[in-house]
Amino acid sequence: MLDWIIVRAVLLLILTIASYFMRPFNLGSGAAALAGLGVGLAILVFERRLRDTSLKRLIGAAIGSILGIVGAYLISLVLSLSTTLPKNNVAFIQIVILLLMSYVGLVVGASKGDLLNLSALGGVFGGEKQGRQAHKILDTSVIIDGRISDICATGFMDGTLVIPQFVLRELQQVADSADPLKRNRGRRGLDILQKIQKMASLSVQIVDDDFPQVRDVDMKLIELAKVYEAKIVTNDFNLNKIAQLQGVEVLNINELANALKPIVLPGEIMRVFILKEGKEYNQGVAYLDDGTMVVVDNARKMISKTIDIAVTSVLQTTAGKMIFGKYDERHQPKAEQVVNQ
Repeated sequence: MLDWIIVRAVLLLILTIASYFMRPFNLGSGAAALAGLGVGLAILVFERRLRDTSLKRLIGAAIGSILGIVGAYLISLVLSLSTTLPKNNVAFIQIVILLLMSYVGLVVGASKGDLLNLSALGGVFGGEKQGRQAHKILDTSVIIDGRISDICATGFMDGTLVIPQFVLRELQQVADSADPLKRNRGRRGLDILQKIQKMASLSVQIVDDDFPQVRDVDMKLIELAKVYEAKIVTNDFNLNKIAQLQGVEVLNINELANALKPIVLPGEIMRVFILKEGKEYNQGVAYLDDGTMVVVDNARKMISKTIDIAVTSVLQTTAGKMIFGKYDERHQPKAEQVVNQ
């Protein structure tokens, strides 16, 4: 890192000294030195931007610029044959066309460069596609949810977490809401982002990519995921379905939570705390640590007590998992039966 700082400082020094002595555009010594320093700083800013750009975008931008310059040159040849326009007007039009074609080629080439399949070339280019697949885009809902920070802290999230500016704007709007509940959720989301950014083992990248023609934030996320070949991290059911229809991979936090719930089979014995009365006759209801509901037959009189039950069945629903069990006093430890009596 120190070596690169020295190289940049030498670059600025050389440009400043060269401009001071050469005095371009008949500038004074001081003005020329400042101009050289300004050019050097502009180069460093440009270099900073290039470091965050993928190889595919760089290649696409280079190809687009070359094609734009070639097109501008051909148009300039045609204009140079014109005898009706004054020469100074022709020269001005040629410069405008050159700049316009080069800029359009650069922008279009960079945006379409992500469609290049560099992995087919192998070698150095083969790792580009793998690196891009490691990007994961965070949705506003999953940031506000807060569980993403705990998942990141465990080290299960690899690659680079991408946070778009339009997601930050939506999060800021929620944090500035007049509704106290929304305001608190938005502020919690901002705190979660700060917590994630401070994790040394995690790479977080805030991108400026936007899609002005797309108004819906969910569709913006899908378009961004296509550009970066990334996965979307969310807990939004609708976004999950739409993204899958668009061919974008999704990591759903709710599905992860359901997958991590303990597996129980009919006939197993489990220990639960009966919290309240069930809907049916003589039923009690308990909850596991992960929130799974346990409905227990013959447990109405055991409310506010911890008992052992036999699992009878497990029901998986869209809302989550439900466990059904049965309480039998004969299968309880003798010491517990004495206490209950």
